[in-house]
Amino acid sequence: MGKEKNPRRVADNEAMAKLRMLRTSPQKLNLVAAMIRGKKVEKALSDLTFSNKRIADDVKKCLQSAIANAENNHNLDVDELVVAEAYVGKNLTMKRGRPRARGRFGRIIKPFSELTIKVRQIEEQA
Repeated sequence: MGKEKNPRRVADNEAMAKLRMLRTSPQKLNLVAAMIRGKKVEKALSDLTFSNKRIADDVKKCLQSAIANAENNHNLDVDELVVAEAYVGKNLTMKRGRPRARGRFGRIIKPFSELTIKVRQIEEQA
């Protein structure tokens, strides 16, 4: 008589993590997300660790969360995981302003974005 279980949003050999309200523009975040797409997770983690981008620490935290979800929730092998998808979306934009010369108003926009990372287990060919 209870509620039915929600269907999984990803395949059986995948796990996902989502990070919302990241204080950076989606364009800048997509540069870091493109850096890890399609790589094995240990290579992606090392690339994010030594990246000079400010947002790379938050992307690394999201990737570690996806790895932990794969291991704990879906019983996937961590050594065989690759970053299947890493995509970026827009979130809200704060509008601020600054007084300019001759009574004008300079608009300052402060964008937020969100990041979704999917990791997939692949079987290595010997």
